[in-house]
Order: sequence, then C-alpha cells, then structure tokens
Amino acid sequence: MQALHLLALAPVAETLGDPNSYGFRVARSTADAIEECFVLLGRPDAAEWVLEGDIKGCFDHISHEWLLAHVRTDTTVLRRWLRAGYVESRTWFATEAGTPQGGIISPTLANLALDGLEELLQRTFPRKWEQRSMVLRHPKVHLVRYADDFIVTGASREILENEVRPVIESFLRERGLVLSTEKTKITHVKDGFDFLGQNLRKFGGKLLIRPSKKNTEAFLLKIRSILKTNKSAAQANVIWQLNPVIRGWVNYHRHVTASKAFERVDWAIWESLWYWAKRRHRKQSLRWLARRYWHAFGSRNWTFAARLDGENSAGQPDWLRLHYATDTKIRRHLKIKAKANPFDPEWSRYF
Repeated sequence: MQALHLLALAPVAETLGDPNSYGFRVARSTADAIEECFVLLGRPDAAEWVLEGDIKGCFDHISHEWLLAHVRTDTTVLRRWLRAGYVESRTWFATEAGTPQGGIISPTLANLALDGLEELLQRTFPRKWEQRSMVLRHPKVHLVRYADDFIVTGASREILENEVRPVIESFLRERGLVLSTEKTKITHVKDGFDFLGQNLRKFGGKLLIRPSKKNTEAFLLKIRSILKTNKSAAQANVIWQLNPVIRGWVNYHRHVTASKAFERVDWAIWESLWYWAKRRHRKQSLRWLARRYWHAFGSRNWTFAARLDGENSAGQPDWLRLHYATDTKIRRHLKIKAKANPFDPEWSRYF
C-alpha cells in the first residue's frame, strides 16, 4: 500500500523539493551533494564559515499533525500509517510522532517535511545593495542537504550563529524537530569539516575534498572483521567477500581527491592480509607465504590472487584477484542540474 501511494507522491515531492536536496531522490546522490559543496566553497571569494546541521532523531520526531496538514496524499491512510505503532519482542508500542517505522514511504515524508528550508533561507538572506552605506551585502547563505544531514554556508560566524541558526530552529520547531546541540556546530573551512563521509578543508585558498578519517577507519574495520571471521576460509572465498566491500568504498570516493587515501588503504589491507596468511602458516617462511598467496599480474608484482579450476576464454589459467583501490582512476563527478525533474517530460532528454 505504501508503494502504491509512493508512486503518486514521488512526482509531487520531486516538483516541490528543494533544488539542493539530494537524499532519497531519483537520479540524485551523495556525489551530487559533495559537488555542490565544491561549487559553493571552492571559489576564492566563497563563504568561509559552515554550519554543520544535525537534526535530533529526525525520522522519529516529525510531527504527525504537520504531516497530515501539509502532505498531499490520502490523509486517512496516512493517519493509519502514522498511528499504527510498531512491534518489538511481541509487544506493541504506540507511535505519537515520526514517520512509519521501516516504511518505504518514510524518506519521502521526511523530505517533504524538510523541503522549503532552502527557499526560506534565500528569502531571508538575499544579496542586496544597501543605499545608505553604498555597500553590497552578501551573506553568502546557501543550503546543501542530504536527507536529514545538511550544511549551511555563511559569510561570517556571527551571521550563522545569530541570524541563520534561529531561522532554522524556528523552521524545524513547526515540524516537531530540533537541532542536536552536541553535533550542530559552526566551522571555518580552513579547519575543515566532515560531510557525508568526506572531509572538506581549504589549504592556502584551495578546497580539497578527501575521504574522512572516520569513514576510512570504519571501512578498514569492516575489512579486518571479514578477515577475522574467515581465519580458516579458502583464499578464494575471502577474496569473494572482500571485493564487493572494497569496490563499494572506492566507487563512493572516486570523485574526490582520494589518490593518497587509496594508497593508504591498499597498504593497510596488504598488512591485514599478510597477518591473516602468517596466522594460517606459522611454521612457513615469509618467502613461501609470498609465493603461496601473492602473484605478479601486469605491473603489479604483489597481487593477492587465488587460482580457480578451469581456464579462461584465452586458454590461460583462471585467477580470482583482489580488487585494489589504486586500480580505480579518479574522475570528477558531473552534478545533476538543480531544477532537473525526472517526472517532467521536458527533462526526459536530459535524463
């Protein structure tokens, strides 16, 4: 039933959505959000201060009354979903706020609740010419949002703290939401900040976007966890499990300045694999381990690879190789146009 209603609600949400909202929307991604950050912060005359917004329990605290009054769908059905509650350990719990637990329509409802913030900020903080002082006032206030994570740029710390933040808090209060006091902070671009797994920081006037340390450590922790749970597994099985994880992380970061991060990751994975091999063969020499698990392919002399049964189409032995991060080339992401609407026939050729 939610999927059926979502078919009708999705075009409405796309048409009314903020231009620079990128989460849970068709043909939009985190790469688009990061590229928009580069557009806003990369220029020499760009804003130098950023408000890192974090909404406290967004999906759990959205006001039911606001959703019923503003979401353009069947309110009778929507009210039943919102009030349905949830079951945990065979016990029913009421839901007095928030979107349907685990429902596929929940992200769209959350987007509808947060849409309008960008227009409000543009209307409240426009670029205008002050006749008396003969000065162009440009607060440089811009919003980039992915689901409930967002940043707001500003010309100064005072504008973000004293003017922008109260506007955002008032906007959220109407919807039953509040900013997290612990996670919401104002940062200078020279100090850098993390957003969507990337770290954005200016060095000597140049903006660099790199994989964040927290995101990289979480990735390596997952790699080590796979190796730990496969201490006695066959080499081929280990590679089968590692490759999708490595490819996923690399493809996520392939559009930013990630070359050095890819090198560090490859080295860290090599160390983990070397420890994994040494633990399996404690009495074997290091040279034996190298010949047993690593092989030369092309320009790479140390490729973690397992020989498979049979031959490939060229009649050569078939090998399963580990995917290395540095094998992926860095390519700049082409951001989607802000006004593009996949449900509008006028944009069909563009998509």
